[in-house]
Amino acid sequence: MASTYLTKTFSGAPTNAKKGTISLWFKLAGNDTHSTNTYYRVFTTGADTNNRTDLNITNPMHNGGGQINWTSYVGGGNNYTQSSEDFLIKDFGAYYHLVIAYDTTQAAFANRSKIYLNGVQVNNSAWAEANYPTQNLDLFYGNNSTPHHIANSPHFTPRFFQGIISHFHYCDGYTYQASDFGLTDPTTGEWKINTGPSVSYGNNGFFILKDSNSVTDQSPNTNNFTVAGGTLLSTIDNPSNNFATLNPLVNNNDTLVYSNGSNTMTTSSQWLGTTASLGMFKGKFYWEFKCTGNFMTGVSQLDSLAVQTDYLNQANTGYSSRSATGYEVINGGNKSNNASTSSSYGPSYSSGDLGMVAFDATNGTLWFGKNGTWSNSATQTEIENGTTGNAAYTGLTNENGYIPSMSIENSTLHFNFGNGFFGTTAVSSAGTNASNIGTFEYNVPAGFTALCTKGLNSF
Repeated sequence: MASTYLTKTFSGAPTNAKKGTISLWFKLAGNDTHSTNTYYRVFTTGADTNNRTDLNITNPMHNGGGQINWTSYVGGGNNYTQSSEDFLIKDFGAYYHLVIAYDTTQAAFANRSKIYLNGVQVNNSAWAEANYPTQNLDLFYGNNSTPHHIANSPHFTPRFFQGIISHFHYCDGYTYQASDFGLTDPTTGEWKINTGPSVSYGNNGFFILKDSNSVTDQSPNTNNFTVAGGTLLSTIDNPSNNFATLNPLVNNNDTLVYSNGSNTMTTSSQWLGTTASLGMFKGKFYWEFKCTGNFMTGVSQLDSLAVQTDYLNQANTGYSSRSATGYEVINGGNKSNNASTSSSYGPSYSSGDLGMVAFDATNGTLWFGKNGTWSNSATQTEIENGTTGNAAYTGLTNENGYIPSMSIENSTLHFNFGNGFFGTTAVSSAGTNASNIGTFEYNVPAGFTALCTKGLNSF
C-alpha cells in the first residue's frame, strides 16, 4: 500500500561507515499528484533533517520522469547531492535495478560514489567534485543510533515509495559493482537479476524482500526489518516475471488516481481512460477486474498513431486509435467498439462484481464474463477450443498488436493481471490455472495465461 514502510535500528556498530553498497530492484507505480515536492522515498536514516543520508526518486509523474537523488547532510551542511539528471526513471511498466557503491576514503572524488542503473554507470555531464561525498565522510547508513527506513522518511511530511521493491541488499563495509547483482542476457541483451549474488554484508548489512514480502534478513546476519506502517502486501510480480499494470503515462490527468501498484484506477469526474503496460501480438491471455460503477474495458489496437479519443461522443473516455478500434464491454452489459453504437452483450455489472476477460491475440477473438460465468452463453470449453460463435468479437487483425484498455466515470476499477488481488483484497479462492503463471479468482481457460513477461514468452 502507498502508506507502507519498513524500519530497523541496528544493535551494534557498523563495519565501516565510509564504505558500502546498496542494491535493489524496483517497479514504480503512479500517484495522485504531479507536485515537484513529492519524492518516492527509498532508503533513509539519520537523527534529524540536518543529519541524515537519503536515497530518493523524485516524482516520476513530473517533468517526464524521476531522478535518482542521493544526498547527505551533517550538522546542516550538504556534504553531497547526486541526481541522475541525464538518466530519468520513466517507465511504469518495467523493473529497474539500482546500485550505489560508495567509498569515501578514495582520493579521487569520482571514485567515492558510483551509481548504476540497469547495469550502466550514471555519469552526468553536470556532476563536479562538489556533487560527490567529501573525503572520509561517515555516512549514516549502518549507524546503530538512528532508525533506518525503507519506503518513507521520518524527517519530513510522509512521502512513501509508490510501487514494488524487490531483492534489497545493503553491504556494510563492502563495495561492489552492478555486475555483482545482475547480468546481461547473452541472447536478448536484457539486464536481468542475479538472485543469489556472492557478496559480504558486514555487521549491519541485510538482504530482504527476496521472496515476496518477506522482511526476514536472508544474509548471514539476522537484521530483520519490521513493517512500521501500512500493510506490506505479497505479490508475485517480480524482476524475473514482470506483470502488466495500468500505465500512468497514457493518461496522467490530475483527477485520474492510480493506486495499489497501478492496479487500481479511480476518478470522481468525467470519463477518463488508460491502458495496461504490456501489449499482445500473439498468444492467449486472461485477466480479471472488479467494478464499483461506470466502466468500459476490453482491448484496443496498439498503433503508432494511438491517441486518447472520444468514445460515443463523450470526452476523454478511453484509449483507442485514430481509426477508432477499441473493443470493450460496458457496465450496462453492452459491448461496443469505438467506431459504432453499442449492442447488447451479456448481463449488466453491479458494484462489486468480478469481470473476466479472455483474449486470443493470435486469432483475434475476445470474450467477457462476470462472476465466473462467461457472457452470451459462451462456455469454458468453447473458449479453450477456440469456438467463436458466442465471443464478443472475432476476426480482429492488427499487425501492431493489442493492449488492454479501460475507462471509468466517477468510479473505481481494480485489475488483477495475475497478482491475485483486487485492490488490497486477495482472491477468495484461486481457480485452476494450467499455465501456473498468475493467481486468479476463477478458472483460467486451458491454453490461456497471465499477461506478464513469462506469459508473453510462452507462445
